Amino acid sequence: MARELTQLELLKELSGVAEENVNRHLKITRDWNPHDYVPWDEGRNFAALGGTDFDPEQSELGDVAKAAMITNLLTEDNLPSYHRVIAENFSMDDAWGHWVGRWTAEENRHGIALRDYLVVTRGVDPVALEEARMIHMTNGFNPEMVNVETVDQMRHEGIEYAGMLHAVAYVTFQELATRVSHRNTGKACDDPIADKMLQRIAADENLHMIFYRNITGAALDLAPDKAITAVRDVVCNFQMPGAGMPNFRRHGVLMAKHGIYDLRQHLEEVVQPVLRKWNVFERDDYTAVGEAARDELGAFLDKLAEDTVKFEEMRDRALAREAKKREAKAS
Repeated sequence: MARELTQLELLKELSGVAEENVNRHLKITRDWNPHDYVPWDEGRNFAALGGTDFDPEQSELGDVAKAAMITNLLTEDNLPSYHRVIAENFSMDDAWGHWVGRWTAEENRHGIALRDYLVVTRGVDPVALEEARMIHMTNGFNPEMVNVETVDQMRHEGIEYAGMLHAVAYVTFQELATRVSHRNTGKACDDPIADKMLQRIAADENLHMIFYRNITGAALDLAPDKAITAVRDVVCNFQMPGAGMPNFRRHGVLMAKHGIYDLRQHLEEVVQPVLRKWNVFERDDYTAVGEAARDELGAFLDKLAEDTVKFEEMRDRALAREAKKREAKAS
């Protein structure tokens, strides 16, 4: 039986892949400036500087777009939490450290652009937004990718828990999910400036996803059992990074109802494409431990597909009721 690699050994073995993908990213990414995506001529002073404070009538965003923009921005705001998780699980040396810094700097652009756009256009209440930011960042975020029982089980089976595998697997799915959410939010804003900005942000998220997807793919080749266990844990316990922010559930429901990010998108546009890329269900290099983890993952996906159909049936009924109410009011 092959020797189980420790986290440090995994980082060393994967350092060449990390360097290759950092170089790939730097070659194909395009730097951009947040200020180029903000309609500054729409801006004006608030009351503290002799102007007028926010009034809901000033916003041209619909309720769905507001909920999505706030959720997306607060997610980006909590960057320090994600930086901490990545930095704690990666080495800060060589390509790993360079990527942590580069990724953090690129993600920070997203929050800058989103906030400037919303404040300048008065798309949402800036006071409520700041209050929510303070709450969300104070609480922080740590993705619940694995629980104590899973770690104990892994150790019982002779597999050392490697947090970096859970971290890279999580951000693979999270970056792709965020890309989908940003892209659909841009469409919902019904504003070509917002749409162009969110397309730019979504393109960044896609490149970030590719980096993490490639690292996880290499880890599956290097340590199949350990990596598929991490993938199983992440997929079966996945939460968007905005979980825990004020009004997250209400905003999430609204976004799901109106096609910003729902169960089918999560399954068909995020989870399934990544698993296919990794060839998860066709691999033959697992031991019994890895096969068991893959089987659990497959069963979870079957259940998720069933839940997706149920959700869509409920959503369609709810939207039909809302449409009837609007027709009744109009008549």
